[in-house]
Amino acid sequence: MTPVTLRSIRYGRTFAAGEIPDLPVAQFREAVVRAFKRGAHLLALTGQPEQGGGARLLAVLAPGDGVVAAASTRVEKSFPSLTPDVPAAHLFEREIFEQLGVTPEGHPWLKPVRQPGGATPGMVDFYRVEGEEIHEVAVGPVHAGVIEPGHFRFQCQGEDVLHLEIALGYQHRGVERALAGGPNARTIHLMETLAGDTTVGHALAYCEILESLTGCRVPPRAQALRGIALELERLANHVGDLGALAGDVAFLPTASFCGRLRGDFLNMTALACGSRFGRNWIRPGGVAFDLEETRVAELQKRLDDVARNVAGALDLLLEPPSVLARFENTGAVQAEDAEAVGLCGVALRACGFEHDARQDFPSGIYRFAHLPPPAWHTGDVFARAYVRRLEVERSLAFIREQLAALPEGETLAVVEALPPDRVAVGCIEGWRGLICHVARTDADGRFAGYKVVDPSFRNWTGLALALRGTAISDFPLCNKSFNLSYCGFDL
Repeated sequence: MTPVTLRSIRYGRTFAAGEIPDLPVAQFREAVVRAFKRGAHLLALTGQPEQGGGARLLAVLAPGDGVVAAASTRVEKSFPSLTPDVPAAHLFEREIFEQLGVTPEGHPWLKPVRQPGGATPGMVDFYRVEGEEIHEVAVGPVHAGVIEPGHFRFQCQGEDVLHLEIALGYQHRGVERALAGGPNARTIHLMETLAGDTTVGHALAYCEILESLTGCRVPPRAQALRGIALELERLANHVGDLGALAGDVAFLPTASFCGRLRGDFLNMTALACGSRFGRNWIRPGGVAFDLEETRVAELQKRLDDVARNVAGALDLLLEPPSVLARFENTGAVQAEDAEAVGLCGVALRACGFEHDARQDFPSGIYRFAHLPPPAWHTGDVFARAYVRRLEVERSLAFIREQLAALPEGETLAVVEALPPDRVAVGCIEGWRGLICHVARTDADGRFAGYKVVDPSFRNWTGLALALRGTAISDFPLCNKSFNLSYCGFDL
């Protein structure tokens, strides 16, 4: 049951700014901690500077049953940290410290999030394990091949990793600052490039923000096409990841198959909208591109052809003892740790949890099409691969079902001007996991603040946990089993 100190609404509705409880700091902390201990998930914790100094914090939680709850508080130079009781808040509080200069007192490891060079005063050095047999291995931020920058600092005893610390922020672009004052013609393009491999997911979260704020009713045909776009994005990335996992253990049959099959799914998206990554397809009010009968038939044919090849390639991967010996018991995350630190998506479902925004916050076509989220319980590389395998099957079935029964009608509705002084939340199950956007409009109906939480923001901590007690030589395999985004974190 949601505490009375939090204001709750059904997902898809919006808060009037004055409806969100403005609590004293101690009561705010108590309300968030109580909700978390009762099973609520922390969707976002963000802050905005206040005139005259200090900041206003906003916590958004998901208590369950499609409900979103929120509370706010004003803080001055510091506030009591939530992290000791709500571990999922640890990165959010570090971000608030970095951006606003407000200190969460009692935070166990307070350091900047996106300025690893130490530009923020008070930066803490890397964690160090002391001992005669301890050695340190530093990897990155420059890596071999074409890859984004990130720094990994290992504390090792022999080959065993005792601790991994991950430092990102090398390509921080200031996207959230650029969103303030919108929406405008540039906003949708910023959304589509927050994380290039999640174009559809982030664009859809943004569109649901605008549609909930304005009460826009998206046409049924557009809802179905949006679902197809999101599941094609999931298929392309899951199949590509499974092929990359095969390559990391030198299992060449699946590695070679999946590279091509990923391209087949990307080309299906290109057939629908002209862009392999889904750019310009999702728009406020619906979609910008429809599918006429000839393209529907072509997509159905391509899906049938690719589905047979995908099944064969993935069956090859998850059966040989040589592959299972490398996947099983490697990089395991304990279920209680995964839930405590707020992991999401594949990383969380691989630990036995069935949380999925398509089920927890159903919107659009997902209100009518049931996709039970697959889960496994071992939390290791095998589990993360197996969950992806099951999701591939269910996404293929979903797309076929939607193509066979596309509703008639329009594909784009008019989105009116945004109302003033409202707060809206958009939650989408991207292929990596939960995408959460939180927007607040000012007195003129413009964005006074816009918070983006990419699933990688939550899940990089999971990679660090997975490496504890694991041989350092398993790092590439563990890293690939999460396959997280640098730019989605850096924003």
